[in-house]
Amino acid sequence: MVEISFLTESDRACWEVLVRGKDTYFEVERSDDDYERTWRRLLDDEQIRGIAARLDGKMVGIAHYLFHASVWYAGRCYLADLFVDAEVRRRGVATAVIEWVARDAKEHGFPGLYWNTLEDAPARALYDKVGKFHKGLIHYAYRRDANQISAQR
Repeated sequence: MVEISFLTESDRACWEVLVRGKDTYFEVERSDDDYERTWRRLLDDEQIRGIAARLDGKMVGIAHYLFHASVWYAGRCYLADLFVDAEVRRRGVATAVIEWVARDAKEHGFPGLYWNTLEDAPARALYDKVGKFHKGLIHYAYRRDANQISAQR
């Protein structure tokens, strides 16, 4: 059975192993300061939360999420990170984590839960079962050097 709880100070080492594994998988490089800053925010910020999933007492999954206002709807919850150790995938850990986050968000007045993933992510099989896919939706992130590009035209 999967046990899920908020991260605590004693979880730091196990959390960092998992989060670095997630970053390696997604080919993201971060500094030690980035991990420290995020860890502090996960423990100290009311709107940003971090949870751990355990099997037989061992931390095997993590999730980070945040609550925010919405223009058209009641509050929203963004699931920023979800990672499960490859050795225990397909055992219900990710499903349990998503359900836990959804329940926590709803209880705190943020009923809309959403997340992003890569088009070819293996987790899409699960996400297609528990979520609603918005075909045609394209995610953009502001490119800080966009003014330089338009000025060059």
